[in-house]
Amino acid sequence: MTPVSSHSPHGQSPLRTVQVLGGGNAGSSVHVRSLASGLVARGVRVTVCAPTEADHLYDFSGVGAEHVDVPRSSDPGSVAALRAACADADLVHAHGLHASFRAVLALSGRRTPLVVTWHDRAYAEGARAHLVRLLERRVAKAASVVLGTTSALVDRARRTGARDARLAAVSLPGPRRTAENEHADTERLSPKVRAELGATGRPLLIAVGSLDRHRGYEVLLDAARVWRRLDPLPLVVIAGEGPLRGELQRRIEEEGLPVRLIGRRDDVRELLAAADLAVLPSRWEARSVLAQEALHARVPLVATEVGGLPELVGDAAELVPYGHPQALAEAVVGLLGDPDRCELLRERGVRQAATWPTEDETVAQVLSVYDELTQPRPLI
Repeated sequence: MTPVSSHSPHGQSPLRTVQVLGGGNAGSSVHVRSLASGLVARGVRVTVCAPTEADHLYDFSGVGAEHVDVPRSSDPGSVAALRAACADADLVHAHGLHASFRAVLALSGRRTPLVVTWHDRAYAEGARAHLVRLLERRVAKAASVVLGTTSALVDRARRTGARDARLAAVSLPGPRRTAENEHADTERLSPKVRAELGATGRPLLIAVGSLDRHRGYEVLLDAARVWRRLDPLPLVVIAGEGPLRGELQRRIEEEGLPVRLIGRRDDVRELLAAADLAVLPSRWEARSVLAQEALHARVPLVATEVGGLPELVGDAAELVPYGHPQALAEAVVGLLGDPDRCELLRERGVRQAATWPTEDETVAQVLSVYDELTQPRPLI
């Protein structure tokens, strides 16, 4: 691995980096917090540019980073605020498409290296889909390095015009308490959580993610219709908010489906610990946080065979085609009736999770990219 250091190109002061977030994606926000913590511990100066509410949720300041409030992209002052925050940066690292595009605009006319991480695809339909493709092309061509969290995203960046696209090591940060305490707490809380959700004496299925079209929740509701006659009747709990809430709630009520929408939650680990199965019916996923959390928690996972999921979970989950409610229902019903298969998936999940990069490995890879872009090259 490339040697890493925390010094600027002139060796006179610590490397100064700016991390840019759009503020809407939980996975990228958790990653930036972990990255900021590791970089600060290695002597790097870190400024996180994100909306104030993101700092309240993820506490970037609490790990030693400076937080600068930069409004969401819909605010006309966001680019100017970001340009000011990046004025003395040795390197800027943006996360997600919209944050990356703002970083490109903010760095216009400057020679500051720009690293971009694509954590997931940006979703859009109709005329907006064309705009997204234009933004992707502009960002990919402007970035010094594009890091993709899956092979598919790396390939997409290369097709879009990136001069240097690489696979990123992105870890899932562990709980901030000890594993023993975490296990003891979840064991004690699980019956209480199940009771609060209305799942006492019946199987509990957990899905987590924004209520957007690409999450595939319409397919999950179709599958729930298939197992409505099971006894005991499984309950599906979906944690998340988004534009489809009204539409999904109407279907649940009109069709009498055993599904509950519980809104955005910050206790996903506790929800998973109480669950019999985790379900991920998405049209596309990159390095899904839910999939990683489920395998870490030893919860059998049923997921669609799309995007980066097969690469991420290997043989440690039941994979089904996207958009096939019957296949999704059969996989769920099959696991609920096969405790031996569930135990096998739990054991495979532990082994698969052990192959994922650690937080230290993630920070080391990112810092090696930073050094490559900021260290002076010898004259030939």
